[in-house]
Amino acid sequence: MTQRRRRPQDIRSERRIRNNRIRRRREMRKNFLLFVMTLCLITATSIAVSSFRSDAKTDPSRETSKYYKSIVISDSDTLWSIAETYMDEEHYDSVPEYIREVMRINRLTNDAIYADAHLIVPYYAEAAVTP
Repeated sequence: MTQRRRRPQDIRSERRIRNNRIRRRREMRKNFLLFVMTLCLITATSIAVSSFRSDAKTDPSRETSKYYKSIVISDSDTLWSIAETYMDEEHYDSVPEYIREVMRINRLTNDAIYADAHLIVPYYAEAAVTP
């Protein structure tokens, strides 16, 4: 068996290929770590923002309670206009959320309401503090 002698250019080519593989692995590792760090930063930021939002909604100096009121619907009333009158942004995220609660309380199957009908609506007011 004869052993073939390696030429210098073959050795350089193999060395270059090996170095390229090592460099690509390092780049992939660096990119993966950058991705993981970015993901952690986004997660930490979203947790901080959501905890700030939940703290901002609660004011310890003011305590509110939920009450219910019966109203008579007029010709121009809609569930949306009623929501704009009685809805509290501290306790409801959106008008549709408030409308869904009014529909659930009054067992409405759709958003149609009629004049001279009675409707129960929730609202929030400061709680009566007893000494």
